[in-house]
Amino acid sequence: QELQKLASKHPSLVPVALEVTDPASIKAAAARVGEKLGGSGLNLLINNAGMAKPNSLDMETQESMTEIYTTNTIGPLLLSQAFLPLLKKAAQGSPGSALSCSKAAIVNISSSAGSIQELYMWGPTHVVSYRCSKAALNMLSRCQSLGYREHGILCVALHPGWVQTDMGGAGSLKPPLTVDESVRGMLKVLSSLSEKDTGTFLDWEGKVVPW
Repeated sequence: QELQKLASKHPSLVPVALEVTDPASIKAAAARVGEKLGGSGLNLLINNAGMAKPNSLDMETQESMTEIYTTNTIGPLLLSQAFLPLLKKAAQGSPGSALSCSKAAIVNISSSAGSIQELYMWGPTHVVSYRCSKAALNMLSRCQSLGYREHGILCVALHPGWVQTDMGGAGSLKPPLTVDESVRGMLKVLSSLSEKDTGTFLDWEGKVVPW
């Protein structure tokens, strides 16, 4: 409903139905976007869908791990594969130019909670399945940067900060960042990404997050 409201105000915004855990839905979404783009390619794919469950280490389950890994890690893998032809087409439209988000890029929204070195917020919340899924997403981002560089596609993992969203604010502690602050920061980072940044893990202020 929110997307429909936005679309009514911004005619260039085209909502496309997508369930990231359903391969058929992913393929249909990619086909729909391809139709809308006509002969043009897709410059930027942002894999943003994610979920978490407040499970402690002792209470983690196979079902939770599977569900969250499917959304947070497998979803971005399949989406990137499905949209790869459109990203390649965009990159081919700018031959010779350096890697950037205006050429062709995959941005995987990750989290410093998945940083093996930082383990951000471990004390208040274990969220083990979420952390594992984001650590795996970081590896996927690194692999994509190596595998897709020859096609002219930049790939990064981006930590948006601890943000006041339904998921981020679900616990008893209040996140420090508003959605607007996080988005403004990320847009600034995306506009500055270049060849040297592909395969990196950055935060919403452009700072390097340790793996």
